[in-house]
Amino acid sequence: MVRGLLHSLVALGVHREGLRTWARKAQSEGQGASSASADRDARLAQLEKENRELRRANTSLKQASAFFAAELDR
Repeated sequence: MVRGLLHSLVALGVHREGLRTWARKAQSEGQGASSASADRDARLAQLEKENRELRRANTSLKQASAFFAAELDR
């Protein structure tokens, strides 16, 4: 299989070193993609945490607003 592939590449004018360079580049790009995916996952987790905290704060502010509005009506 490998010999057939190498023979085909030589027939197409592709040098072995060119193939090796392409393979290394593809491998490093693949690692970059997993790193980018991990970065996105971490950012998503951070945003979800921030969203929960802001929702809690919003609920507290609504309750405080209702309390003070009731006090003003007295």
